[in-house]
Amino acid sequence: MSNFELSGSQSYLTEKSTTPLSNLSGEFLVQFWGVRGLIPTPGSNTSCYGGNTACVEMHVAGKRLIFDGGTGLRILGKTWQQQQPLEAHLFFTNSQSNRIQGFPFFAPAFIAENCFHIYGTAASNGASIKQCLCDQMLQPHFPYPLQVMQSELQFYNLTPDREVKLDDVTITVALINQTQRSVGYRITWQQYSVAYVTDLHQNADEVERERILQFIKGVDLLIANATYTPPTAHNHDSADLHWQTAVSVAHNANVQRLVISHHHPDDNDNFLDKVQVELEFVFPEALLAREGLMLTVGK
Repeated sequence: MSNFELSGSQSYLTEKSTTPLSNLSGEFLVQFWGVRGLIPTPGSNTSCYGGNTACVEMHVAGKRLIFDGGTGLRILGKTWQQQQPLEAHLFFTNSQSNRIQGFPFFAPAFIAENCFHIYGTAASNGASIKQCLCDQMLQPHFPYPLQVMQSELQFYNLTPDREVKLDDVTITVALINQTQRSVGYRITWQQYSVAYVTDLHQNADEVERERILQFIKGVDLLIANATYTPPTAHNHDSADLHWQTAVSVAHNANVQRLVISHHHPDDNDNFLDKVQVELEFVFPEALLAREGLMLTVGK
């Protein structure tokens, strides 16, 4: 039996109907705040799955963990406004705009009593995660520099194969996509584990593929990206391209449960509904991420 279950609340996210994970019972909880790849896609045809870019929150043994800071991070921050002071750990998979663009709008970072530990690897140009976050808040891109954030910000430069220990919670780092310099994270607590691996690509060589398989082997939950061709060549006739890579690695790594996120901006709700049906046929223990989806691991 899988160490994984859906929570009672599975409706898509709205700013008025959010529940902080720290207020819920359970020791290992996961919530999706942004599930879109590339750019935000608000609109009536994306309201079911959501249009915010990548952001996943985990509440593990009392620790607040955030993975990626797309526009979903702004919505998450609004739910924390009544929980001051707070401390959280924010892990970035890469420094592309869709992973960091929500950080300037993360309201808790402007409150002096709060503390945030921020982790990331060097970008393809060698810039640290701190430099990348600073640069996007400089004029003319943003009216206020990072220095106006009054919370305590502690930055950590990660390298692949490193482990971050937060008491009895271990976060392991692995290189997932050499071209994009993207990393993935495996979060382990007691006998439970979740892998956040969101830069899988279709043309990984044998060495890359084996490294990824070993990294995610046997996890209770794999959160992986949809894979698709570049935007100019995207079409809605290839649903299998959406899930094929993630399902393949999940099968080969004996993953118990799979959630596919980072949906293409052109993939509307109707198309994703069809993908969900096809996905369940090939991997019954799989589903597409929706904003607001909450999962319990290990209950």
